[in-house]
This record gives sequence, structure tokens and C-alpha cells, in this order.
Amino acid sequence: MEIDQEQKPFVPASMVDYAPQGIVSRVILRRPNGSVTLFAFDAGQELSEHTAPFEALLSVVEGRATVFIDRREYVVGSGETVRLPAGIPHAVRANEPFKMMLTMVR
Repeated sequence: MEIDQEQKPFVPASMVDYAPQGIVSRVILRRPNGSVTLFAFDAGQELSEHTAPFEALLSVVEGRATVFIDRREYVVGSGETVRLPAGIPHAVRANEPFKMMLTMVR
């Protein structure tokens, strides 16, 4: 039996590359009930404050960032995860080159 590419183990950090002064994203999984997306931020790049209608988990793959949730700041680093509640304003700023995996749950 051949293993489908989706079933093979992977290293999240190797699935998305940095772009100078940019943010790169790559969807790893998209289903009706949620999605998983990898992001790579160059130092100083940010996602401005916004809300989402669904819960999400932001898992740091590499580097450090400041996550703003309802105007509170949380500095997060490799191996840490933070929950982003539905309907609550949040933003992300890369303190250094930073990769994260965002898991959206609908």
C-alpha cells in the first residue's frame, strides 16, 4: 500500500520560506470544519488587528513574536501556542524572523 503525501510526516519549519520584508503563507490542510496554514514573517512584519469568526490556535514553529489579543501583549517563542478566541481583536508582529502554524476551527 502506497502512503499518500498527506499522510507522510513533515517538519513545519521546512514547508514555508522567509521573504525579505514580507509574509509568506502556505495552506497545509483545508476542510469544511477548519484549516491549517503555515506563515513565515520577516523581522518587523505584522498582521494588523482584525477579528475572525472562528477560534484559532497560533503555534510558534520558529523565532519570537508579539501576539496582541484584545489589546493585551503576549511574547511567544518556539514551541509555544496561544488561543485566539472568535470575535476578539488580535494581531501578530514578528520580533525576529518568525514562523507559525495557524489552526482555524469552525
